[in-house]
Amino acid sequence: MNSSNTLNRVERARARLHHDGHLVTFTAVAALTGLGRTTLYRNLTLRAVIDEHRHRTTTSGTLAGLTAEIATLRAALDAIAARVRHHEEQLRRLTARTN
Repeated sequence: MNSSNTLNRVERARARLHHDGHLVTFTAVAALTGLGRTTLYRNLTLRAVIDEHRHRTTTSGTLAGLTAEIATLRAALDAIAARVRHHEEQLRRLTARTN
């Protein structure tokens, strides 16, 4: 399964838990998606989705909440940037081989 599908599954699980009035936890998301908690913790993008919601609900509107949200979004952005750099390097190597 590709990372886009996995991210969509986590997003849907988060939304369902929130809609049903349940806490959004790593355990609950893992149970709904069939993914392991370790996967959710280690994948920075998936972790950011869950952490962002958890921080938003516990500290919504406060300065500390906004600071935590910015930190979570920054971590997600850093993870995406690292993946893009990795893919760009792979493309450079593949292109160099064909020339």
